[in-house]
Amino acid sequence: MSAPTSSLSSAHRGTLRDGFRVLGVAIRREPGIFTLSTLGSLLFGALTVADAWVLGWSTDHVVLPAFDTGDVWPGGLLVIVALFVGVALLRAVGIVARRLGAGVMQYRMQAHYRRDVTRQYLRLPMSWHQRHPTGQLLSNANSDVEAAWAPIAPLPMAVGTVAMMVIAIGQMLFTDLVLAVVGLLVFPVVIVVNIVFQRLQSPLMTRAQALRAELSEVAHESFDGALVVKSLGREAEETDRFARKAQQLRDVNVQAGRIRAAFDPLLEALPSIGVLLVLIVGVVRVRDGLTDPGNVVTIGYLLTIVAFPIRSLGWLVGEFPRSVVGFGRVQKVLDATGEMAYGDRRLSPSGEGARLDVRRVAYRYDGGQDLLTDVTFEVEPGRTVAVVGATASGKSTLTSLLMRLVDPDDGRVLLDGTDLRDLAAGALAEHVALVPQQAFLFDDSVRGNVTLGADVPDEEVWAALRTAQADGFVAALANGLDTTLGERGTSLSGGQRQRLSLARALVRHPRLLVMDDATSAVDPEVEARILAALRTGTASGTVVVVAYRKATIALADSVVFLQDGHVDDQGTHAELLARNPAYADLVNAYEQEPQPEAAP
Repeated sequence: MSAPTSSLSSAHRGTLRDGFRVLGVAIRREPGIFTLSTLGSLLFGALTVADAWVLGWSTDHVVLPAFDTGDVWPGGLLVIVALFVGVALLRAVGIVARRLGAGVMQYRMQAHYRRDVTRQYLRLPMSWHQRHPTGQLLSNANSDVEAAWAPIAPLPMAVGTVAMMVIAIGQMLFTDLVLAVVGLLVFPVVIVVNIVFQRLQSPLMTRAQALRAELSEVAHESFDGALVVKSLGREAEETDRFARKAQQLRDVNVQAGRIRAAFDPLLEALPSIGVLLVLIVGVVRVRDGLTDPGNVVTIGYLLTIVAFPIRSLGWLVGEFPRSVVGFGRVQKVLDATGEMAYGDRRLSPSGEGARLDVRRVAYRYDGGQDLLTDVTFEVEPGRTVAVVGATASGKSTLTSLLMRLVDPDDGRVLLDGTDLRDLAAGALAEHVALVPQQAFLFDDSVRGNVTLGADVPDEEVWAALRTAQADGFVAALANGLDTTLGERGTSLSGGQRQRLSLARALVRHPRLLVMDDATSAVDPEVEARILAALRTGTASGTVVVVAYRKATIALADSVVFLQDGHVDDQGTHAELLARNPAYADLVNAYEQEPQPEAAP
């Protein structure tokens, strides 16, 4: 039994040490607010002890004389009221300062770390994000940050009550040494019970915090994939998956609640037992003339005060397991490496399309197989190239490389002869725009979704909407450009969302426009009009489009055919149809066979 006991003790000491280190981080970052709340807590503690002195003085100088003489001294009653009211008012000031400071400090630390985590998410490259589920990232920025700074709320109280305990014990020893020793005999037992309680509770709270994060991940995955879940009829399976994790969290919390239910009455009862012992011994000492009744009342009251600091320390330490786990998860994000390096070069402004060169590019996910191998092609300024390939041939990965969302493992991507890795931060976004396959719209107006806060005249917004064939349905909305779309644009169809996403890119007048199957939800006739408008309205712009439909591919100046992660063939659509059977089979497979008309 010694090994497990030693391990448990070591783990408890580690949690205790790490918990105080987390608090040290908060104190160093917000020293002023911590000082204010601590001073308020010290004032509260000192005035709480002063209550005991007022109670003892009132007993000896007003209450007992009234019993002896049968007369109540009016001036004494006024003094008692004045003393109690004065102490209560000052104690209220201490409570306000303590609680206000603790609350402000806690929420400011949460705000600091949420901003730090968000900045880190924006700084880290896409390759890092691809290794971490979205639900986990949300948990890091929300519940983990809240858990990390949960101990701040009871911290000032714990500091103040420790001072209160020291003052109270000193006053008890000064008032009557024998009664003080009798009363304090129960506190070693209280401390031992509290330690046992924390050791049993800490592993459960640690597990509960981890389960909260896992539950958040499952919930986000289910909500984010609601369309897929509903279309495949997997609601029951997703509900069961969430229910299993929720039940695990419930079981851990119930187990923790049972332990608290067993220990809380005991921890509350022990100080009361001490008060009873003091009263029993005090009656004997008063009878023998060894002490005054006021001393017994003072020590009995102080004993109830001394019990409170031990409980408040227990509340503080009880938050440490969740805090340490949450802070560790957040710190793991803040310590993550892999920042994308930038150069200092910028592309010269030009109204012409950009020249794109992809030279012997290769890319693979961490520890996985190659997704792209030796990909090489060129796009002349102002030309349109269609990237065609079967599912999992590397098309979307290629668009990520063209936008420098990720860097190739080998080879180079050049824009106007400049390697993308040599460009300064933000320089590429001034010339290139991506229209992804999954259009994301914000809970904002149509104008806000197209401009994303940029200062763009409405005339240019409408021009982009016309090119994207979105002006018609936008004009028909209740408030036109000022119509609020709702989160993710749920009030619009898939094709409408894609067209707004395209307008968002076009309003920036990119020299290179990359479209990753960005019109898949659009009617073929509307898609043809969009591509025709792109060719006529942005004649000088360069366009790279991931395409499936034969009519769309035919509008491109040339085609890059990807197969198994490499360029299998290049040329015009007609040339590839004539000489490449694999290409012909692929594009023909996407076309729906026309139905024969009924005979007259």
